[in-house]
Amino acid sequence: MSRSKRHRDSVETSEYLGAARRFIRAAGRRVADADEHELHDLLELQQVLADAIQDAVDGQLAMGKSWSDIARATGKTPQAAHKRWSHKHPENTP
Repeated sequence: MSRSKRHRDSVETSEYLGAARRFIRAAGRRVADADEHELHDLLELQQVLADAIQDAVDGQLAMGKSWSDIARATGKTPQAAHKRWSHKHPENTP
């Protein structure tokens, strides 16, 4: 992949994630004025986000990224990143 294509994809992904952040924050404000069952629905997004992060880590590993790369991106040590997200990749050790 060319450098300009990677940069464009990175910008598009950053913009996409920014929109997702704004959407989730707006959902929190809406739920603040809603019924309890909507709070439950909002809390379910925690698992959806955890699953999305796992998918992202799995994809990064499949593309050849190391646990050190994952650790740098997540602010963890390689060992902590491995412990947190390695369940699908036990063969990948830090």
